[in-house]
Amino acid sequence: MSDRPLLLLDVDGPLNPFRAVFARHRGYVTRRVHPPSWATRQPPGSRRLRRGLRVRLHPDHGARLQSLPYELTWATTWMHEANEYVAPVIGLPDDLPVIEFTDLFVPDPEGLYWKTRQVVAWAAGRPFVWVDDMVTDLDVRHVAKSHAGPALLLRIDPRRGLGEPEFARLEQWARELS
Repeated sequence: MSDRPLLLLDVDGPLNPFRAVFARHRGYVTRRVHPPSWATRQPPGSRRLRRGLRVRLHPDHGARLQSLPYELTWATTWMHEANEYVAPVIGLPDDLPVIEFTDLFVPDPEGLYWKTRQVVAWAAGRPFVWVDDMVTDLDVRHVAKSHAGPALLLRIDPRRGLGEPEFARLEQWARELS
């Protein structure tokens, strides 16, 4: 086990700013992909199923993420498909660890984001940063109360994606841990 803190990465929102006006997002590339798990969530014969899922990714993100002093892990509904469809486009290894979420999208009885409890369990007391577009103040309070180690929940605006301010925050937090 590494002694570096974990960096738990969501895809849609942070790496794929799906709500962005793309005329303003330079450097991103667009891919149409057909992940098997995504296809099962579409109605049969749907236009989206035929055309595939449009994903916009920045090829420089992988190098930036790998330059940070973290152990990278996928924390996304893409799960293992992130290694196949996202990692090669942004320059990450195709064998990153994956949090295997169960009960996708099932509402939490206390109103937490449905990923939160499994993220805390995965971290198992290790310091971590969770980069996601859906975390809320309720999740932050839950993690502070339920997780034994330091944690930062970094909410990313899905109209902007992961950018310079967020990379600076990731670097700062890692320095504060040392």
